[in-house]
Amino acid sequence: MERYFFFLQTNKKNNYKFMRQGILGLGLFWSKPTSNISNEIQEDINKGLEEADKEFDNGRYEDCYNTLIKSKFQNDVDVKWRICRVLYTMSKDSKYDQSYRKDLIKQAYDIIAYELPNSGDNYAVHKWYALILDAKTSFEGYKERIKHLEKIKEHFDFAVALNPNDATTLHMLGEWCYQLSEMPWHQRKTTELLFYSLPKSSYEDALEYFLKAESVQPRFYSINLLRLGSCYLKLNKEDQAKYYLQLAASYPAKSNEDHQANKEATELLKKLK
Repeated sequence: MERYFFFLQTNKKNNYKFMRQGILGLGLFWSKPTSNISNEIQEDINKGLEEADKEFDNGRYEDCYNTLIKSKFQNDVDVKWRICRVLYTMSKDSKYDQSYRKDLIKQAYDIIAYELPNSGDNYAVHKWYALILDAKTSFEGYKERIKHLEKIKEHFDFAVALNPNDATTLHMLGEWCYQLSEMPWHQRKTTELLFYSLPKSSYEDALEYFLKAESVQPRFYSINLLRLGSCYLKLNKEDQAKYYLQLAASYPAKSNEDHQANKEATELLKKLK
């Protein structure tokens, strides 16, 4: 079966579209990973990654994608997981329709799943595999998502073991715990009866991960601030809840998720007055 990748191209109707391109031309999947490279080549790779990271951090996701996909070092694992990161991030943008967002996740999953067996101690591959698998199963339906819950956490745990100071991974472990805690009792029982037994978690578990993420990188993510406020609210600690919700409500909005955090935090704050 032909593997394929997508290139971003300007389009009046949908801002961006993907053009199908044979993957053999890119060498993105089938080439061997970069190894035994010289210091000079590694320096060139690092410069390209720095440029892509700067574009990503500034919310210029299409520019970031194009920088990475045009890199002559496409076989490098740190280029590949960054391509997955930007595809995943773009898939969260509500300006795209659901079918298009699903395509983004499919392409990201194909890349990261292919890279996983040879990733070694690269924590970012395990981190993004877990994130993208969660997104993929979300599109595939409730049963598939439940089925892969343990596997998702396993790769987040592995990523944290390899790098305990990555705030995003710590946040996602908190999110994993938070979503399980949010599940109503009757839904949990129905799920276990019809599908699979569910792992257990609590708001205390979620809060611990969110606090760890915040201590590693303060105010790095609007949703982390929102979740901190929400957890404290669930635990009836209103002073702490108000503090973090105010931070989330006033967080500079650069993405769709930031706007979501602003809105939800503002609504929760109204309940505290």
